[in-house]
Amino acid sequence: MSIPIPSNVTSGSIITSDINKRTLRQRIMDNRWIYVFMLPSLILTAMFTLYPIIASAYYSFFQWSGFTSAPYYIGIANYQEVIGDAQFWNAFKNSFVFMLTSVPIKLTLALIIAIVLNDRALRLAPIFRTMFFVPVVTTTAIVGIVMTFILSPFNGPINLALMDLGLVNRPIDFLGDPKVSLFAVVGVEIWKWLGNPMIYWLAALQTIPETLYEAAEVDGANWWRKFFFITLPLIRPFAVVILLITAVGTLNVFALVQTMTQGGPFFASEVMEVYIYRTAFGAANSMTLPRIGYASAAAVFFGLAVMVIAILQFVAARWANREKAGIAAAETTREDI
Repeated sequence: MSIPIPSNVTSGSIITSDINKRTLRQRIMDNRWIYVFMLPSLILTAMFTLYPIIASAYYSFFQWSGFTSAPYYIGIANYQEVIGDAQFWNAFKNSFVFMLTSVPIKLTLALIIAIVLNDRALRLAPIFRTMFFVPVVTTTAIVGIVMTFILSPFNGPINLALMDLGLVNRPIDFLGDPKVSLFAVVGVEIWKWLGNPMIYWLAALQTIPETLYEAAEVDGANWWRKFFFITLPLIRPFAVVILLITAVGTLNVFALVQTMTQGGPFFASEVMEVYIYRTAFGAANSMTLPRIGYASAAAVFFGLAVMVIAILQFVAARWANREKAGIAAAETTREDI
């Protein structure tokens, strides 16, 4: 006895759909222990990432110091005050000046170092990679405190070296000069996090087949031609993702700025994270009341700006995947020929 099949549905589609349903259910059951082990991470993410985001958005509509049990609802007044606050825009500008100064220098230096360390003739490459990556795993607050002594105008080793070399006549107050303090912190941030993009670049460089360089050498290409016509085109999909990941990471510099300058002098190095911290919990050694609602509104506003970069990162990642798929297909075709 045969089973009747509707005219608009083929037997093949029924079988395929049934297999897909069973496969999905079976896949979940096969990987059930993976989901079990992921559960603690998901719970912690919900507690310490998702809940603070939702709570910030909620409290941004209230006037609340955190000391009372009943916040006072004020609607969008916090957002209106944020838009008209010159100190907010100063911190907003400083955050993006910090990012736009740090990211190009950091990525360029990291790419140069990665190209050098990717050379197989360099036998001590693992040691140099470790040396460049050690600052990344060093505690940021400790780095910031140590750097205040190194950059000090009072017998700091950098000022002593500059004066001994005759480059300056008197010590430079790197962290006390409003024109210099932000860029002094940028310099320390570049040194601290240089190892991260260096690892990303190394991973990208190691995806390039060695046979391409060998073929170019047979054709008489020098180092520069190999770099511009092989290396750069093939790492371009990775470069977009590395650029956006590094840009977003450079906006998270609270610990370094707080320990080195606390946003000073005269708010010259105050970035958004320090501004939010100061308004949420009050400035140090002052009688300023905390403003949780106002700080939440500033955080939401800045978060939306960062979200634009995150969306660009998502779009760039999809483009990079398509580019990599195209390169892989071209490589397969070349091997078949």
